Amino acid sequence: METFIKVQIHNLDITHDGATTFLPFQHRVSAGILLTSECNSENVEHVCEEFKWKSAYYFFHGWAALDWYRGYDKTFLIKPINDRIIMQTFIAPNRIVAGERLHRLEMLYHIFKNNLTHNHISCPDMCPAEHISIHDAIKLLIGKYPDIESIFAQQTLPINFANETDHPMHSCWLSLFDESAESLLYLVTETVATGRRWHLTEKTFKPIALGMPFVIVGTKGSLGYLRSYGFRTFGDIWDESYDDADDDVRIEKIAKLLKDLDDLSADQKQQIFESAHNVIQHNWNHFYNGGFESVLWAELQEMLNGIKLSSGSDN
Repeated sequence: METFIKVQIHNLDITHDGATTFLPFQHRVSAGILLTSECNSENVEHVCEEFKWKSAYYFFHGWAALDWYRGYDKTFLIKPINDRIIMQTFIAPNRIVAGERLHRLEMLYHIFKNNLTHNHISCPDMCPAEHISIHDAIKLLIGKYPDIESIFAQQTLPINFANETDHPMHSCWLSLFDESAESLLYLVTETVATGRRWHLTEKTFKPIALGMPFVIVGTKGSLGYLRSYGFRTFGDIWDESYDDADDDVRIEKIAKLLKDLDDLSADQKQQIFESAHNVIQHNWNHFYNGGFESVLWAELQEMLNGIKLSSGSDN
């Protein structure tokens, strides 16, 4: 809120007809537009109600992913899906796991408890953003998972991918090509996983750009939100009912899905991957051949037109 108050002060000349004193909230003139990349967001609604602003939305992280992952389809780094031999059930990179990202520790708890650590996972021993040890961070989850400390105590941390230390930031490029190519799916632990808002980031587009199926640990309805941009998901291949589950059970449903898939034989996993080829190829083409970009352009134009109409400007 301090940031938005400063915005109001810096724009007194346009919000209060040249006034030089700051007006209380209830006397403000409605002149602001909050441009945001959060859809269906209670946070945005609260700010706009408080400051008498209007909101405008576009999918920033979609544009970011198109920029960051461009050109990989022209390289040899991503193995053709027809040539892949599935050796593992999933890949699950984890870096920032404390603070507002405790859902990642919840997911790791289920991975550890269900003996799924033979898959490609990573986990730091110290959160690089919050500078708190994992063993201290998990104490906030004891109320929900009384055995979480003993489960984590059985693990040797950190867990790193081959040829990787200190859990480097990978947001703006693709990586882990070999691990991804032999995994049935990519477990996306998104930035936001609780509440009403839809806030998918570049993390969701990594498996799409790598030519992989995915499961998203995000907010309720995240898969439907992604499908609204022309992508397809994997509900015809495995149970995606987790996407409709409430916050307190969604991760448990995802953990059960991972366990069920992990219990399958290597041949069964290979067959499932092959049955996903059409969806994988559709998503790849939609991302790399202009379909997604055209949807984003239409959305951006609609947003800008909406701002023009709300301001009554022809400029």
